[in-house]
Amino acid sequence: MEEQKAIELVKSAECELSELFAQIDDVVLFNQKKVLDAFRECEVALRHMQGSSGYGYEDIGRPKLSEVFAKIMRAEDAVVSPLITCGTHAIAACLFGILRPGDLMLAVSGDPYDTLLDCIHGENIGSLKDYGISYDKVEMIGDDFDEHSIMKKLETCNPKLILIQRSRGYSERQALSVEKIAAIIAKIREVNKTACIFVDNCYGEFVQTLEPTEVGADLMAGSLIKNPGGGLAPTGGYVAGKKKYVDLVARRLTTPTLGSEVGSYNASYTPFFQGLFVAPHVVGGALKGSALIGKVAEKLGFKCYPDSSKYPYDIIRNIIFDNPDDLIQMARLVQSYSPIDSNVVPFPWDMPGYTSQVIMAAGTFVQGGSIEFSCDAPIRAPYTLYIQGGITYEHVKLFAIEFVKAKG
Repeated sequence: MEEQKAIELVKSAECELSELFAQIDDVVLFNQKKVLDAFRECEVALRHMQGSSGYGYEDIGRPKLSEVFAKIMRAEDAVVSPLITCGTHAIAACLFGILRPGDLMLAVSGDPYDTLLDCIHGENIGSLKDYGISYDKVEMIGDDFDEHSIMKKLETCNPKLILIQRSRGYSERQALSVEKIAAIIAKIREVNKTACIFVDNCYGEFVQTLEPTEVGADLMAGSLIKNPGGGLAPTGGYVAGKKKYVDLVARRLTTPTLGSEVGSYNASYTPFFQGLFVAPHVVGGALKGSALIGKVAEKLGFKCYPDSSKYPYDIIRNIIFDNPDDLIQMARLVQSYSPIDSNVVPFPWDMPGYTSQVIMAAGTFVQGGSIEFSCDAPIRAPYTLYIQGGITYEHVKLFAIEFVKAKG
């Protein structure tokens, strides 16, 4: 399609999304106030930006960052650290920090993301299974929890930890709203008062005005190179929730004797604080960009998840292709329209932790930063590309025009 017609199609999509965009703006404003209030109440100062070395006993940036994060998330405590390498690391630390030999972990939103499967089932690699920790699951029914099966399962077992994955991973469902998470937590608590209810919160931070820790979740975790890093955090992850659980996880991350008392970071903490401050705005732009990509793709005849008329509960948009070649070409288009490494041509490869070959396009300032405009896909049917992020809405809009030109 010629460029002017492509621009007109994208503009018409924006007009159709005006009501949804206004709703997103309201969420951004609410969350920005929540973040600003936390920074002020915690009296964040310039001295908290400085790094540390060695053991990090006198590091004042790390505990202050954790304090602010806990305040924002309405959690009793948090560990926010550049020493957490990724979201999978943060989640695995929670699982190994809470569970003990003989315990049961129950996933009520189906199997978790691919990179966690060997953490659960792997043989002789230090997995939960290797430590004598059992695993069970209840699949979802479409976009909803299978409440009946969950209740029935809880009548016959007593899990130490119940896992809820907020985002869809590589499944074909909408991400979970905080309201749905709150409702299933309330039902679980009718029959089980003691299990640690743990939410994988990756891709969901600041998408709504509430977080899982505000509606009954005991613990949650995620990555700083996704939503809460605002595109500025160069690495890191977080764990937040009830103090007794956060303390156990901190002792897993370091040692049982030291917990969160150690851990230095020689570079400045400025990008972590600044990224957290701008995160509500950045996430709002990513949500708008996601909706725009979805609307444009639908106009071109593609099937997408979630439906562009619905409020998105994470920053990911699925586009389904008829064959792997079209999927790969789309990933390459994303890479070519990136600010970094736009000349690179991505290919599917055997990526560590995944069960299928995966193609990733991430021409990002932070390597693999999912809050930046990027995409990935397992090369398996249905051939679904998972597009996420966008630290400026305008970048995603420019890509949408290019997408229409290529596919229209």
